[in-house]
Amino acid sequence: MKKHITAFLISALAIAPSLFGQDATQEAPSVNVKNIDGAPINFNSTVEKGKITIVSFWATWCGPCIKELQAIDEHYADWQSKYNVKLVAVSIDDARNSRKVKPKVLAENWQYQIILDENMDLARAMNVNNPPMTFIYDKNGKLVFTHQGYTPGAEEEVEAKLAELSK
Repeated sequence: MKKHITAFLISALAIAPSLFGQDATQEAPSVNVKNIDGAPINFNSTVEKGKITIVSFWATWCGPCIKELQAIDEHYADWQSKYNVKLVAVSIDDARNSRKVKPKVLAENWQYQIILDENMDLARAMNVNNPPMTFIYDKNGKLVFTHQGYTPGAEEEVEAKLAELSK
């Protein structure tokens, strides 16, 4: 009986990463999405080797998402120079609402790379249930950090991770 329980626990631990999110050694998924102008792009190509990449899932209808991107925007230029970082903001607005993305980005003057995930194929591949959700890929393109939700000051946690990764 004890052997069965041990085997069960070992099996459960082995599959736990796939049940509860991405494995920390996972690379960016190869999923076709669109850039802000509607041209097709493979998401995997946005995570550049040699650069730390922040990926933020958001939507135009999501107040906390907008607040998070606005807060990051206040630090983004500094982060780019200090940590060699780029941010990819992935909109999960559906096809009907995605026309609101570009005007919102222009109004906010965000200098991020903007991706449209209208069918939520990328969101599903990355286990995103509710935005905002943030991922950080290290310079080798490996997933090293995830965070769901936004509270004021959360960008400090992101910066701490960036500082750690840039050592």
